[in-house]
Amino acid sequence: MRESYPPIEPYRHGMLDVGDGHQIYWESCGNPDGKPVVFLHGGPGGGCKADHRRAFDPAIYRIVLLDQRGCGRSLPHAADPDRAVSGRAMLHNTTPHLVADLERLRDHLGIERWMVFGGSWGSTLALAYAEAHPARVTEMVLRGIFTLRRWELDWYYGGLAQALFPDRWADFLAPLPAHVHDAGSEVIIEEYHRLLHDPDPTVAEKAAVRWSQWEGSTITLLPKASVIDSFTDSWFALAFARIENHYMRHAGFFDEGSLIRDAHLLTGIPSVIVAGRYDIATPMRTAWDLHRAWPGSELVVVEGAGHAFNEPGVQDALIAATDRFARSEP
Repeated sequence: MRESYPPIEPYRHGMLDVGDGHQIYWESCGNPDGKPVVFLHGGPGGGCKADHRRAFDPAIYRIVLLDQRGCGRSLPHAADPDRAVSGRAMLHNTTPHLVADLERLRDHLGIERWMVFGGSWGSTLALAYAEAHPARVTEMVLRGIFTLRRWELDWYYGGLAQALFPDRWADFLAPLPAHVHDAGSEVIIEEYHRLLHDPDPTVAEKAAVRWSQWEGSTITLLPKASVIDSFTDSWFALAFARIENHYMRHAGFFDEGSLIRDAHLLTGIPSVIVAGRYDIATPMRTAWDLHRAWPGSELVVVEGAGHAFNEPGVQDALIAATDRFARSEP
């Protein structure tokens, strides 16, 4: 497997007031005069991490990362024990708000156009942003395509994926009343919403960990205890689960199928779509549908790989794409 670029630290970072009572954390790494790229993390609610900086040649790229509303180092935080604060983190937290935040950040940093890189929910946000502002995008690198169509939600939150993971699905259902176990994704997501916002913090925390563990235990082709453990930290899990559940309840705030329907708006933007053949969280079918709807897009299918950013082969394909685009004019 290809090694990521060496660890780096930001040369600049800050908090940007984006309105509605929200402040988002951002950081810039690499070459201050380099080719701009923005990294969009998954979840939503996952936050950006130090390893995310390492998918880009720091000598060439001006790497911008941010924590989306309500998570990571952004404020207010969805895991705050003060229910009033955590409640505010969920207000004015929709895909159109996140798209507007990206434009505000781009303008704040004085960037005219940038490459957009996103995986999982990050691919969703990348598509929403680029379809709204195609003139601001130089290239796109996407992984684990997720568009929140009803069948995608039914697959992952309605029990279809349990065909491969019945034991982990049973753990996911454990906090829920038995009568909703076979009720379908909409009911299960709604019941989790109730638990994640229960006045008893113990109930909310247990539900958050179960929700988050389901993802942590299914995003790699082979189980990785370190990955699963990273999803069990209560501070991370509360924000991750609450925000992710919020977006799933509202189907991403999209019209059904709109991201793929409007992919033609991206014609002319050089793009690489990376899909793990055995991605359980975001099955390859969505990447295939997007590729077919997006003239000129390149689809890279990684055999023997699941969903995660650092799956063998997936990481290789992502860095190969960023290296190739590094030679393109900004």
